[in-house]
Parts: sequence; structure tokens; C-alpha cells
Amino acid sequence: MFLIVTRNFPPDVGGMQSLMGGLGESLINHGPVKVFTYEFPNSKSYDDKSQMSIERIKGIKLFRKYRKANLINSFMNTKPNIRALIADHWKSLEIIKTENIRKTKIFCLLHSKEINHDVGSSLNKRLVKSTNNADFIIANSNFTKNLAIKVGIDSSKINVIFPGIPKPQNIENIEKIKAEKIFDNSFPRIITVSRLDKRKGHDKILMLIKNLKHKFPNIKYVSIGFGKEEKNLLDLINELGIEKQVTFLKNIDSNLKKALIAEANLFLMPSRIEKKSVEGFGISFIEAASYGVGSIGGKDGGASDAITHNKTGLLCDGSDLNSIYDSIIKFFKNEDFVKYGKNAKEFSEQFHWDKVVKNYLKLIN
Repeated sequence: MFLIVTRNFPPDVGGMQSLMGGLGESLINHGPVKVFTYEFPNSKSYDDKSQMSIERIKGIKLFRKYRKANLINSFMNTKPNIRALIADHWKSLEIIKTENIRKTKIFCLLHSKEINHDVGSSLNKRLVKSTNNADFIIANSNFTKNLAIKVGIDSSKINVIFPGIPKPQNIENIEKIKAEKIFDNSFPRIITVSRLDKRKGHDKILMLIKNLKHKFPNIKYVSIGFGKEEKNLLDLINELGIEKQVTFLKNIDSNLKKALIAEANLFLMPSRIEKKSVEGFGISFIEAASYGVGSIGGKDGGASDAITHNKTGLLCDGSDLNSIYDSIIKFFKNEDFVKYGKNAKEFSEQFHWDKVVKNYLKLIN
């Protein structure tokens, strides 16, 4: 049996949710999977369809944490056949009792943002203490690995395993029609799928759409996601007068999301460092690549593991408007976007979950 302890899990959306859900679904082909995670609206319908045994913890945040700890530790006391425990976060590992940690192989996943604490700070000390209890520390990129070493995590335990993606699915005609209607015969078609956080660079994209519409009169930008920056971004759209060129969507069906990605010419997410917040990898670049769409991403963080510069897309300075602008112009010069898309699709095949999960199984076995 594999035990997954996570705060982030489908049907909630996001990079972490996709990672933990995909990992669980892949492990089910190699043995039973038990998941402890938090309650989420409409999670019952997801859980009923899953082959995994998923236990949801309800209640307010403070009590939920302790209830989750008690449930997991009690479960481990009665189940001697757990092959591995995989925690999504060092804080998820922190709640496991020492005597239970010694019973099985322990994996702790790292994703950059949650480990970027000043050396010697209380959070940093907790982080190091918690990860010391892991047998294997899984960094989602080489950038994350280097950051982990910098903040004092034991380098001998760190393995880089990139997040996986499901194999691309055939898109139904009805979804293609919906996506085509949203893009409305535009070119270029630019898309972002991510939370609306400052570091993702949506604000810079909107400013560039204003500038680019003179060169590309039929340009269209679609953003899929939600987050705390939503109101600021909607205000910026009105301020720039680009309502016709921009569409913001959220809570849409996953099949429509895939159709919109497949119909796009460019996946654009020029991430930058915002205080301690940094992009650890950028699985959305790989998801876009699987549908034959090249990307432009920010050079800061782990995007360089998800985008091969000048082959599957381009890396730029996400804090510099001119750098992003020049990259977009280069991306579409001589229809190079077609070449980037073709290369990206081929590149994405190494990230399919049936291949990625083997890296975990090698360590477990």
C-alpha cells in the first residue's frame, strides 16, 4: 500500500493538486493507494469514481490539522504493510509521529515557494528538521534542488523528479467549437492557465496586449484561473481599453480548458520573483506542450526545466516588459511558433505519468 498525505488534491485545481492526483492515479497500477487530504466542494463525486481510497478531513483549519494528524497516525499504527508514505509538503510530514516514520520509506516533495525561508529563521529550522525525517526528498526541478541545498536541506537525500502529466486526450468537436468561438478567428492566440498571482506575470501580459494589438490587430488573450489578483487585473483591462482582446475565464470544464490550450498558438506565463514567491517548475508549460503549443516563460525559477530555450519555446526576463515583448515578436517571426509547438509536443512525452512514476518506484523498491 502507498500512503499519500497532502493538503492539495483534486477536484481542487492547481499545479500541486494535479501533481498529487496524477501521482496517486499512477501508483494505483502498482498497489493500493490511501490518501488523506482536506475536504473540498464536490469532492464526493470525484472520490466515488476514483480507485484510490480517499479520506477527507473536514472542519476549520486549526482543528483540521490536528484531526488529520490523529487519523494518519492511527492508520499507520494498524497498517504494517505501507510501502511508502509520500507527503506533498514538509508541513504534511511534520505531523507524522517519529515511531511511524521509522516504519516505512518516507518521501517529502519540494516545490520552491514553501522552502524559500531565511536560513536560521523559525520556519527554516522547522523545514530542515521535518525534511531530515525523510528518506527521499523530491525536488520538482533543478532550481528547487539548488534552493533546497542553499537553505540547509540535506543534499544527499535530494532527487529531482519532474512532475508528470496525463497523456493528451482527444478533444470532442463540441469543445473545439466552444474554444473556436472564444478565440473568434483571432491571431495570434495567446493563453495562460494559472492562478492569478503577481509572480505569474498577468499584469505584464495585459500591458503587452495593449502594445501588441497595433502589430497584431486580431490578437486574442485568454486567461484561465482565479486568485487574489483578479480584481486588480480586471481593473487594468478596463484602464488599458483591451476588453475586446482579453477574456478571463474561471471554473470552466477541464475539457474546454484542454480545447482552448490546443487551439492556442502560444502559452505565455512570464513568471518573476515576488518577495519569497518563485515558480518552482511550471507544469502548465508541459501540459500545453502535450497539445503541440510552445511556451514563453520567465527565466527566474524552474521554467528552464520545462522549456528548452530556442527549441520548445523561449525564456525571458519576466520583470522586464521589453524582454517579454521581444520574445513574443521572436516567437511568431517566420511562423517559428509552429516549430516550437512541434518540438514541445515531442519533448512533453518524457513527462507522461507512466514514465515519471517509475522514478518513484525505483526509489521505493
